[in-house]
Amino acid sequence: MEMAQRIESRSPRIGEPAPDFRARSTGGEIQLSKLRGRWVIFFSHPADFTPVCSTEFAELARRQSEFDALETSLLGLSVDSLYAHMAWIRAIRVTLGADVRFPIIEDPSMAIGHAYGMVDEQSADSMAMRSTFFIDPEGVIRAITCYPHNVGRSVDEMLRLLKALQVVGSAQKLAPEGWREGQPLLCPPSDIAEDRQDWFCRFADVL
Repeated sequence: MEMAQRIESRSPRIGEPAPDFRARSTGGEIQLSKLRGRWVIFFSHPADFTPVCSTEFAELARRQSEFDALETSLLGLSVDSLYAHMAWIRAIRVTLGADVRFPIIEDPSMAIGHAYGMVDEQSADSMAMRSTFFIDPEGVIRAITCYPHNVGRSVDEMLRLLKALQVVGSAQKLAPEGWREGQPLLCPPSDIAEDRQDWFCRFADVL
């Protein structure tokens, strides 16, 4: 695995460029910067053949067409080898009936995990590697979520967050609590006259 830029000691933050990398994956060699022009959801898991992550990967595989329709690439990551990834994909297909077609990257040295702050310099293993990075077409991190190893991520929530990020970026509006596709957005405070009673919180479709 080859890092394409200097790795800082702290984790990357929302609004910062996603650290570039080049690594082997089940889909061939991947370089993150070559995916510019598309959204990327980059997510990690502690190890192959773990029960929670197996259910996550199976559901992501079943719903990959929904991410494809949003011009979004899915990228998985774990410390296991490429050969372990391939065996795990076969096991998921047989056991859970899902065909994982998105790339799974190998990170045996945890170099990518360190670059993204998924593990720190004192980590002896990858049990903390349960992070998801939402990266926009310019390569900028727009959202980060972290889960413990014993609670699965929600693919519904991943899709909801992705759609919200895409719509607020293009519409220059704000997404309220629990926003779903087709629901009204909020006006930024700069768009609201201060003499209005609802100056601090106004939906875009309310006159």
